[in-house]
Amino acid sequence: MARRPKPKPLTARVLIVDDDERNAFAAREALEVLGHDLVIARSGEEALRLLLHQEFAVILLDLHMPGMDGYETAKLIREHPRTRDTPIVFVTAVFRDEAHIFQAYTAGAVDVVFKPVDPFILRSKVAILVELHLKTLEVRRQAEEQHALLEANARISEEKLAAELALREARERQDTILKSLPVVFTSRASAHPYPALFVSDSIMPLTGFAPQRFVDEPEIGMGRIHPEDVEKVAACLMQASTSGAYACEYRWQCSDGTYRTFLDQGVWVPDANGGGGEILGTLLDVTDRRQLEEHLAQARKMEAVGQLTGGVAHDFNNLLTVVLGNADILLRRLGDDEPRITRQLTAIRSAAERGQTLTRQLLAFSRRQQLNPQVIDLNALIRDFTPLVQQAVGEGVTITLELCDGPLHASIDPTHLETALLNLAVNARDAMEGDGQLIVTTSETADGDAGSVALIRVRDTGPGMAEEVAQRVFEPFYTTKEVGRGTGLGLSQVYGFVSQSGGRIDVSATPGEGAIFELTLPLTDETPAVAAAEAEAVPVEAGSERVLIVEDDPAVLSLCLDMLASLGYRCDVASNAAGALHRLETDPDFDLLFSDVIMPGGMNGIELAQKAQERRPDLKVLLTSGYLGETGNQMEHDFPLIDKPYQCAELATRLRAVLGAPVMAEAAAPERGVR
Repeated sequence: MARRPKPKPLTARVLIVDDDERNAFAAREALEVLGHDLVIARSGEEALRLLLHQEFAVILLDLHMPGMDGYETAKLIREHPRTRDTPIVFVTAVFRDEAHIFQAYTAGAVDVVFKPVDPFILRSKVAILVELHLKTLEVRRQAEEQHALLEANARISEEKLAAELALREARERQDTILKSLPVVFTSRASAHPYPALFVSDSIMPLTGFAPQRFVDEPEIGMGRIHPEDVEKVAACLMQASTSGAYACEYRWQCSDGTYRTFLDQGVWVPDANGGGGEILGTLLDVTDRRQLEEHLAQARKMEAVGQLTGGVAHDFNNLLTVVLGNADILLRRLGDDEPRITRQLTAIRSAAERGQTLTRQLLAFSRRQQLNPQVIDLNALIRDFTPLVQQAVGEGVTITLELCDGPLHASIDPTHLETALLNLAVNARDAMEGDGQLIVTTSETADGDAGSVALIRVRDTGPGMAEEVAQRVFEPFYTTKEVGRGTGLGLSQVYGFVSQSGGRIDVSATPGEGAIFELTLPLTDETPAVAAAEAEAVPVEAGSERVLIVEDDPAVLSLCLDMLASLGYRCDVASNAAGALHRLETDPDFDLLFSDVIMPGGMNGIELAQKAQERRPDLKVLLTSGYLGETGNQMEHDFPLIDKPYQCAELATRLRAVLGAPVMAEAAAPERGVR
């Protein structure tokens, strides 16, 4: 029997769709060595016309084209029965972000290549896809010839072996491609819970389950979805039966019990009879991306609150300074002669002090407060501060200290740390409804690159909290208490102070098992300074020196003038830095410059103080501010500062400390007022 002529080698066509002639030429140059037919289309419309009459092994499709772009072209290709299985490789120089990559895969791409294209990489990718196409054609042709080859018994075994070998090679190449892609799966769409027909090997490192488990145990796929996400996933899959595609993000429990977030995308392919068909999909692990997005959103939200706080803190503290200062002046003048008016002024003063506390809490949360760090022993501070905490939480709460052996030295603001501990204790007391146990423990531990850190753990025996509550406890104004109990700023203040101090705070809580707050603070090798012996208290409320007051707020300026004049100081005033410098140049007899930091006119109080001391090195300086904002962070200075709102006694004490030797009130010069 005459041998049949050997069939000609199969060739393939590669369609290059690019409106830029240079890019099309570069692709042709890279692929010519493969020996296949290269067809170039200048637009999506031209590509669709070619696809109606010719079969292509692979389509290289530019994403960014005028008129019909790559996404729209790919959609039309996928909708046509003739071309819906033709591999599409997107080529782009513009859409490189993750969102566009996901959109590309959703549109039906098997790969995405970025311009400028490496010729070797492009050639390798196209070669694999063309080889798969040729093998498919080979199998198709062999199937068509098998009937004719049945008459040639001598060649049946040889042809069959060649076909099996070709299929095996095609599967090996296909497996290689699958390993480089996200998890790929197919499942039956006609049964519930959508039993898997195939799952790629990349599912194993992702979930801890072997691929065959998903085939043999259909319930494992849907059964391990987070209970809160089951309804969403079911609705998404139902949508796929009508729209033909779906994309769903959900939490899935891995073999170790932890939940990871998956992006599940796929298409519904009906069978030839229009029945249930199959679902073809991919699975991406987006856990890290989702956590990063949540952290970024939280950081932006906190930064927005911080900016808002900083924007109003300066003016608000100026108002509080006027209210508190004038209330103090009136209270001193009235004495006990007008009890009703005294009570009203006391109520005004109390409300202003609450406003002062509220502003400081907001500044603490936004990490914009002024800190005065000192090297302290954390164990000693906690031990000494516990009696005050006990008074705050009441007798129904038992405080237990479990402090580590040896000191824990940290450079931190002790007053703000005490406030943070008090806020945590009061929060625990409220959670336990005034009856329970509060355990405070300390230890030294290692924290990666941070080195040795101190860990302060505050644990209560309260009812704990749900996960969604624990995730929000540090947000400003967030509270689970009823109206009238708390502002929702206590824990946010703790968060801001710890963060500003270079540490962090974490919370863990289980409903019914209490809550644990952990403060991690950096340690230092420095040792606390030896506290000087307290000097005998000497009254320092008055003075006779000349003071130049610089303040742009008229109400605050008037109040400050009244305060200092009542103390015996001889005062001049200026409303801005330029006026203050002019006064200092024309009159060299001033003893002290008392200036606000934030002022209009282009020169702030710190710059004013520096220029003033350049002219008058012996001039004493005391600065004040309701909020330094970015000015305090950008300029280094050693000038003493008193925060607004300040009270008369506090201001008098700071003035005497800056001016030097104390002056007895009786020795103060009687001359008062403004020069």
